[in-house]
Amino acid sequence: MESSVSVSLRELLEAGAHFGHQKSRWNPRMRPYIFGARGGVYIIDLQKTVGLLREALAFLEHIASQGKIVLFVGTKRQAQEVVAREAQRCEMFYIHQRWLGGLLTNWQTVRKSVEKMRDLENIDTDKRFAHLKKKERLSLQKDYERLHKVLVGVRDLNRRPDALFVVDVVREHIAVAEARKLGIPVVGIVDTNADPTPIDYPIPANDDAIRSIELITRLAADAIVEGRNRWKAQRTERAGRAPRRRAAGGSRRAPDAPADAPAAEPAQAESGPETGGA
Repeated sequence: MESSVSVSLRELLEAGAHFGHQKSRWNPRMRPYIFGARGGVYIIDLQKTVGLLREALAFLEHIASQGKIVLFVGTKRQAQEVVAREAQRCEMFYIHQRWLGGLLTNWQTVRKSVEKMRDLENIDTDKRFAHLKKKERLSLQKDYERLHKVLVGVRDLNRRPDALFVVDVVREHIAVAEARKLGIPVVGIVDTNADPTPIDYPIPANDDAIRSIELITRLAADAIVEGRNRWKAQRTERAGRAPRRRAAGGSRRAPDAPADAPAAEPAQAESGPETGGA
């Protein structure tokens, strides 16, 4: 399984993806992915990064080609805008402000908060709120702004995602833990201070530099776009075949069944895979 998205070592180098943390802030389990040290800072082996990044992109493209959902997670300041932009570009979902504890493990409760946010979106025009006093309206408006800030990226997410793409697995350790508990695969950027063992598809790289975050997140979104394009094409092809099958079936008269033969069961309608979009 290979991705159609190309990965260049030179691009990673120019983005500063090889710079890790200071030697005093490292995780020994990252040793296999460290090339050496320079000026007291660990240098990540980008040859290994390229190979692992290709595996991660192939996985993302594969699940997207099946119509599955990927949730982008990146709440650190330098990742927020990139995560939101790239997730929307590939029609996926995102968390870019704060991970709400239980978003995966307590999904039904979180979903109620999302529904409340959607109810409050039209507070100024919805007749249900017309009888409220100004103070009550202001209180509900604050509730909406609080919920919108955290949950805007999952507004239309109706079920748990099939995979996570995480920018900083140390900062987002709660999201990673919840995903592992539920068996949801995690693709994550792991810096030299991180433990790569809980990550299904680790990408050793600088998770602090904006250019490094932007490059890897863009490649992930590109892979998902490729996969979703294949899924959409397959769905269109299946939809086009259905009328032809019905027309062919209607033009022929089936032979009479024997008197003692059981009646044939009606054919089940073919259904496409589930999808998500931001």
